[in-house]
Amino acid sequence: MYSVSDRLERLPFSSFHFRLLMIGGLGLAFEALDAGIIAFIIPSLRTQWGLSTGEIGWIASSTYVGFLVGALFSGILGDRYGRKKIMMWALMLFCVATFINAFARNYHEFYILRMIAGIGMGAEGAIIAPYLAEFVSSKYRGRFTGALAGFFSFGFVMSALLGYFIVPMSEDGWRWIMIIASVPVVFLLWWRKSLFESPRWLEHTGQTAEADRICSAIEAEVQQKLGRPLPKPVATRRAATAAENPQSAMEKLTSLFSKTYLGTTVLVWVFWITVLFCYYAFLVWIPSLLVERGFTITKSFSYTILIYLSQIPGYFSAAYFNDKIGRKYTILAYMLLSCLSALGLALASGEQQIIMLSMLLSFGMNGVIAGQYTYTAEIYPTSIRATGMGAASAFARIGSIASPTIVGVAYPVLGFGGVFAMMTAILLVGGLGILFFGKNTRGVVLEAIH
Repeated sequence: MYSVSDRLERLPFSSFHFRLLMIGGLGLAFEALDAGIIAFIIPSLRTQWGLSTGEIGWIASSTYVGFLVGALFSGILGDRYGRKKIMMWALMLFCVATFINAFARNYHEFYILRMIAGIGMGAEGAIIAPYLAEFVSSKYRGRFTGALAGFFSFGFVMSALLGYFIVPMSEDGWRWIMIIASVPVVFLLWWRKSLFESPRWLEHTGQTAEADRICSAIEAEVQQKLGRPLPKPVATRRAATAAENPQSAMEKLTSLFSKTYLGTTVLVWVFWITVLFCYYAFLVWIPSLLVERGFTITKSFSYTILIYLSQIPGYFSAAYFNDKIGRKYTILAYMLLSCLSALGLALASGEQQIIMLSMLLSFGMNGVIAGQYTYTAEIYPTSIRATGMGAASAFARIGSIASPTIVGVAYPVLGFGGVFAMMTAILLVGGLGILFFGKNTRGVVLEAIH
């Protein structure tokens, strides 16, 4: 009797996995598009509605308030009721709220709808990585999950292109962006109907017949594409565990702080909050900070496109190194580059220096996130994997919520250089935590990591 892990571990990478990557990755691309467009519509909203700096800061943080709620509850519900259902509902909520947001009449309506859309995207972002990680072999899980995170970069690039071309077209250009961001999600929802539920989760919850059916369907598809028999499973990796009684939401959250997982939880939470604080502070404010440095709005937006494009090689190069040198050392290498780039920005003066260092910071930060996403999606067992990912993502949203507001308040006091010096110090905290306490999970079967 082979376990789900035994059967999935022997499968080579195939068109089945590529399709999973595309379906899952497009959801993350829409999440990034949703997060990125706010940087480009803020100037329009500020002028159109006469918003104060404080109100702009609250709008910039609105999505991340929703992210916090969505990430936390999607993890808990995903472990309780299954990954696929939560992904579908999360994407639908984002789609509807973003479309309605195009017709917001004032600051308050816009804030509330952004927050609701953020709940959907926070849920999506927290559940997709644990879900997909449960389908792939340990041989390429690092590259697979890192490449999944790489779809964030496509969303941010698209947000920059929409901001550059659509916003200046009219006073209501920002409304068209919201419609453009929501309508394609309908197609993705239709495509996702074809997804299987995670067989690892089904096995864990005692639904062994359904887990067996799904594994057989995957094996048949992969074998057909290969045109040859699959290798025989190895039964010694990890025996299937007996189904456990369903835990309540509070029991799942509490287990993250048990003696077994407390160290892991503290490390992951601190790491996430430091990275996302700096990540969103940089991405949300960079167009405005460039304007404050004397760039025109058009030039600021065009340079921001270059900065966002730097995310793509950052993500996918780190995805490669996830399996080559391991998640821990990939994170540390890209974290070092990020710290040096942020420190350089604190001292930079010339236009070319600022743009080049901003591109390096974008490259490095997104490489860190490719490692971070992979690491967090595999460090907890199946019973609390989605809860662990969701809780870390939710806690980190405190940094996402606070960072735009803090940068808005800090900039008049610290200036351009001071903002990036602050980011350097915060990034250093997260990097030191991984250096001294992080595990290397390269090539380890999910069930054997813990």
